[in-house]
Amino acid sequence: MDRLVLVHGFTQTGASWRPVRTLFESAGHDVDTPDAPGHGDRAAEPADLWRGAEVLAAGRARSTWVGYSMGGRLALHIALAHPPCVERLVLVGTSPGLAGEPERAARRAADEALAGRVLEIGVAPFLDEWLAQPLFASLPPEAADKDARLANTADGLAASLRLASTGAQDSLWDRLGEITVPTLLVVGGNDGKFRDLAFAMAQRLPQAAVVELGGCGHACHLEAPERFADAVIDFIEDN
Repeated sequence: MDRLVLVHGFTQTGASWRPVRTLFESAGHDVDTPDAPGHGDRAAEPADLWRGAEVLAAGRARSTWVGYSMGGRLALHIALAHPPCVERLVLVGTSPGLAGEPERAARRAADEALAGRVLEIGVAPFLDEWLAQPLFASLPPEAADKDARLANTADGLAASLRLASTGAQDSLWDRLGEITVPTLLVVGGNDGKFRDLAFAMAQRLPQAAVVELGGCGHACHLEAPERFADAVIDFIEDN
């Protein structure tokens, strides 16, 4: 039996993994779905990505870490800062950061605007706007599970944007070679930006493979949970 830790994306909670968690547990795996800092039960405990990695790694045994988007960025930080905790790495729609300071500054400004927006209008209307982005155009409402996301607070989400966004993140491109555990990069076939990132990351990671889930967008694990679970289980069995 393998131990999996699943780390959710921005605006989600650990409960957002329910469809995938059920499939992993049915296959005999032990699954842990913590709330990330600034979200769910940790809404009042925001942290930057290095501190968030420390919080999530604390007390957890060596596991396969599966991270989606923001959760994938947290998983990268865990792999770099707490390698004894990581047996394998699965990154879903994940960026290792922006390479240039002008890009980071522009992203920080955009994320600061989003932080102000959620504080201004509240969580429910913000989620409607967030999920209306082209990034989630192919994600059915039932798969988006807005109810699980409503467990978040405006203050927690705003703090997460300010502390743990891609703009606030250190670029990890030059450190990917330090991650020597088997790594699976999963991406939706229709998620062009993150598809390109996945293949670029695979060139720098010592033990990496890319799996595309055709017909899916950014949240490919929610759009096609069975195909996603099969890909991860195959990866675990092979590594």
